[in-house]
Amino acid sequence: MQQINHYINGAHSEISERSGPVFEPATGEQKASVSLASAAEVAGVIELAKKAHTSWSQVSPLNRSRVLFKFKALVEHNIDELAELITREHGKVLDDAKGEIIRGLEVVEFACGIPHLLKGEHTEQVGGGVDAWCVNQSLGVVAGISPFNFPVMVPMWMFPIAIAAGNTFIMKPSEKDPSSVMRLAELLTEAGLPDGVFNVINGDKEAVDTLLSHKDIQAVSFVGSTPIAEYIYETASKHGKRVQALGGAKNHMLLMPDADIDQAVGALMGAAFGSAGERCMAISVVLAVGDSGDALVEKLLPQIAALRVGNGVTPEMDMGPLISAQHLAKVNSYVDTGVAEGASLLADGRQLSVADHEQGYFLGGCLFDNVTPEMTIYKEEIFGPVLAIVRVKDYAEALALINEHEFGNGTAIFTQSGEAARHFCHHVQVGMVGVNVPIPVPMAFHSFGGWKRSLFGPLHMHGPDGVRFYTKRKAITARWPKSNDAKAEFVMPTMK
Repeated sequence: MQQINHYINGAHSEISERSGPVFEPATGEQKASVSLASAAEVAGVIELAKKAHTSWSQVSPLNRSRVLFKFKALVEHNIDELAELITREHGKVLDDAKGEIIRGLEVVEFACGIPHLLKGEHTEQVGGGVDAWCVNQSLGVVAGISPFNFPVMVPMWMFPIAIAAGNTFIMKPSEKDPSSVMRLAELLTEAGLPDGVFNVINGDKEAVDTLLSHKDIQAVSFVGSTPIAEYIYETASKHGKRVQALGGAKNHMLLMPDADIDQAVGALMGAAFGSAGERCMAISVVLAVGDSGDALVEKLLPQIAALRVGNGVTPEMDMGPLISAQHLAKVNSYVDTGVAEGASLLADGRQLSVADHEQGYFLGGCLFDNVTPEMTIYKEEIFGPVLAIVRVKDYAEALALINEHEFGNGTAIFTQSGEAARHFCHHVQVGMVGVNVPIPVPMAFHSFGGWKRSLFGPLHMHGPDGVRFYTKRKAITARWPKSNDAKAEFVMPTMK
């Protein structure tokens, strides 16, 4: 049995007293045991990272970026190995795993520009003989807590900008699939990152609560479900930390009657069923305007029936298993609830059986029609390959439904009307919007984040907001008066 521990101060650590199982979702077999750090172990790592910050923060931004350049090349060289680690522990197909890595590398590429991104502002002669400028400095020790569904991409949306800005970083990955992050830590060391700058702590709530409450953690970045995101935000904020906590989603596609139905269906298949629906940007609801729902169902059903579902390491699979037996049971219960509440189940993935993988956590594509906003499967995030169609009479009704939902992560409109698309982009109450684009994930030089209960905290992830999140601004005002000009001043100083 493989043992996965922690990565501390540039090396793998000893095993912790507590541990948990790591399963291979396609087979249902335990493949490893992962150490679960105690509060004392986490506190020890924070102390190491604090000491490492003293020297790392003094390394020039240019030399910090050079480490990331080397890291980028190493990730590219090892992309096949990393993708297989993801697939073995998460379940998504290999091509999807590689796509995840590439989206993570885009943030590394952005962070390589940190000398430019950290530049401050300077104003000469704000007053007589007085200059003023602002600089951006590192925070200190910061932490990231990532979900199981993107074990490489989400960490790489956090730590590259943080360490490029001069911080030291403690990563707490999901205990369900930690191996790929451990490999990233090894590659960072190989790229020349000094010991203690990037550390991986595996653990559960005990480790998380220590990160949220420890006095020397300056900021916490999190991606996960809304209840946990809210807990992270409240707890870490209460302890004086800067927080960005990205939560759940219920992403709608608005399908207009004038949309290219073949284009929309092709986009929807990937957006709803890619990665078995375990994406915070997955489309899980289609608002079909007018009679567009009939054509949609006719086109969708044969494509859902043709989905190739199996072990993600098998070539040409469309969809792999869900992450765990517990999550499979949870998603199945949502399907049961949808039927019980009166929705029409047109495609039932519960009947799926994968040859030679009978113990795997597989669920085929599910399609519900005639879903209403009162139903559980409409209101709650399912996080599985379950798509719901809601019939609406017009565009205004569809827009109102999206804006009334508690989540506001991502949305899309499929239409050939520029007028409708423009109105939608301006009026929809959602953080990320696609026009004939089903999963509108911003590129790394923009920022990623939702609205409403999909995000807690004022700043989004990566891009310009990432730089703001991982730095603090210092304003400096200076003059060099002659010694005989010194005199006491008892009024509010003004610049003359």
